[in-house]
Amino acid sequence: MDRDLVRVSKRMSYVLRHAPHAAGLTLDPQGWIEVPVLLAALRLSREQLDAVVAGNDKKRFAIETVPDGREMIRASQGHSVDVDLGLPPATPPDVLYHGTPATNLPSIEVEGLRKGSRQHVHLSLDVATAKVAGHRRRPAEVAILAVDAAGMSAAGHTFYVSANGVWLADAVPPAFISRHS
Repeated sequence: MDRDLVRVSKRMSYVLRHAPHAAGLTLDPQGWIEVPVLLAALRLSREQLDAVVAGNDKKRFAIETVPDGREMIRASQGHSVDVDLGLPPATPPDVLYHGTPATNLPSIEVEGLRKGSRQHVHLSLDVATAKVAGHRRRPAEVAILAVDAAGMSAAGHTFYVSANGVWLADAVPPAFISRHS
């Protein structure tokens, strides 16, 4: 994706995940907004929107046509604003992964993985994806953590999987985390 589209993608992520009010928007309870409303608020063309949605390797955005024919868009996950993604509980694979700056390890060992300002902790199916996620703030060293998802599930913790394949949990207690070698 070229620099202009990356800029547009970041702006869309900010508005759809964290600050719809910054663009004068109000998301519905599930995080959706009509495509033409978003285009007008962000002064985007439909071509720019389609290029961002198609070119985003993480599939951050979902577009759906509702029964009355309106096209709606939302961020697939990562919200800090209160939305109900309507995701049903899902049975996770045995192990999931989380990438984080190595400087976070001391607090993770004590507190586990917490959602912070977001609605969920984000987990990946594979090490490569976790590594990319861990680099999002460009730390010098990324630690890859293995999460005993099967053990968590057996202990009563609930998992969800977003439309773009990111696994979500409310928290991950330290007992279910180990350092991936």
